[in-house]
Parts: sequence; C-alpha cells; structure tokens
Amino acid sequence: MITPSVSPDAERTDLLAALAEARAALTASVSGLTDEQAGQTPTVSALCLGGLVKHVTAMEEGWLNFATEGPSAMSFALPDGVTWDDLMAGTAREFPKWMADREKEFRMLPGETVAGILQAYEQVAARSEKIVLTVPDLSASHPLPEAPWNEPGGEWSVRRVLTHVIAETSQHAGHADILRETLDGRTAT
Repeated sequence: MITPSVSPDAERTDLLAALAEARAALTASVSGLTDEQAGQTPTVSALCLGGLVKHVTAMEEGWLNFATEGPSAMSFALPDGVTWDDLMAGTAREFPKWMADREKEFRMLPGETVAGILQAYEQVAARSEKIVLTVPDLSASHPLPEAPWNEPGGEWSVRRVLTHVIAETSQHAGHADILRETLDGRTAT
C-alpha cells in the first residue's frame, strides 16, 4: 500500500487518472496476442506492439527518474570525438550506448514475452504512482539535460514531466491501435 506524504489532491488524482487511462489504451493493444504477433511489424514502419509498450515503459521510467533525481538521471553523453552534428548527419564514427539502448526499446528481443513486458510496465507504473503521491511539490523543477532537442536552459517541473508522460503514452497508444488493427482487424480502443 502506498502511503502518501501529502494528501492526494484533485490535481494528483486527475493526473494519475489520465495516465492510467492512457496506459490502459496502450496495454489493450497487446491483449490476446502471442509473443510472435507482438513482435511483428505489420506496417511500413519498424514499430511493433511489444516494442511500443517497452518504449513507453522506458520513457516513463526515465522521466520519473528525472523528476526525482534531476538531469543526471538522463545522460545523453557522446563518445569522445563525436559531436551532435556528426550524430545528426549520420557520420559519427561511434554511437552512444543510450542511442543503441533506445533502438532496442522498439523491438521484441529474443526471449522477451508479452507477459514480461507488461509486468515490467506494471512495476514502472506502480513506482510512478508512488512518486506522484509522495513528491512534496508538483512544481519542483530541474534543469533539462543537455541535448539538441531540449531548450537550452529549460527546466521542467514534476507536473510538466507528468503531462509529457501522459501525452507520450496517449500518442503511442494511438500508434498501437493502428498496428493492432493492421495485425488482426481488432482495435484496442
């Protein structure tokens, strides 16, 4: 049982409800699928349903780590001698580990199962809920990690992190709905 350090006010309750709704839409997309089906890429993109759930799990975990630990929780360090320009141009002689890890998020790897992916997502969701219920102030903020896609000098509050996680989860639930319909004609929502 989660013991909140603050009373779950209407804002926390609403944010958690919105996130739960988006999660339910995403996880419904893999309901009843075999592990093989969850790893299929039925459209011209490289997306698969199991990979989308894995990606959203990693995304949520990373952003909630940021909310509690700050920018050190999200390192986008580049290998020595590699610049962002090299990376963006595809001319980097070496790619950072975080980039390779992110690519693996979008695929079902050998030995991965739908059940295992959903279990990992449930664990991250439970941890996120605990954080939201125990963080003293949703306005507490951290500077964004240095990366070309982040506003230089930008800061995000815990509240902003949560709205981002809700938006990302909802967006990927829509992608998942298309993939599921392409696989077997069933929609998740």
